[in-house]
Amino acid sequence: MIYFPLIGLLLGVLGGYLIRYDVPPEYARYLSIAVLAALDSTLGGVRALLERTFNDRLFITGFLSNTILAALITFFGDRLGVNLYLAAVIAFGVRLFQNLAIIRRLVFK
Repeated sequence: MIYFPLIGLLLGVLGGYLIRYDVPPEYARYLSIAVLAALDSTLGGVRALLERTFNDRLFITGFLSNTILAALITFFGDRLGVNLYLAAVIAFGVRLFQNLAIIRRLVFK
């Protein structure tokens, strides 16, 4: 069961590598934020699986709400002329490293 999120992540990365699609430059920020939100949710799901607290509804709603909120922050920042997407990048970056550190501790425990 723990391998499902990792297999999905690997399939997504492989599919993205094999399918060539050029993202227009004006959408590059949105794509980067979406990828960070997806990675954050995936690592959060793996962490929850290892802690035996995984809930599929929480995972799906967290995945969608993180992605939508990050996209809205980026959108409003673009409209205001401010780099608000950096706030989402920092927040997701910190959570990614925290989740990865916890996963590493749980795996080697």
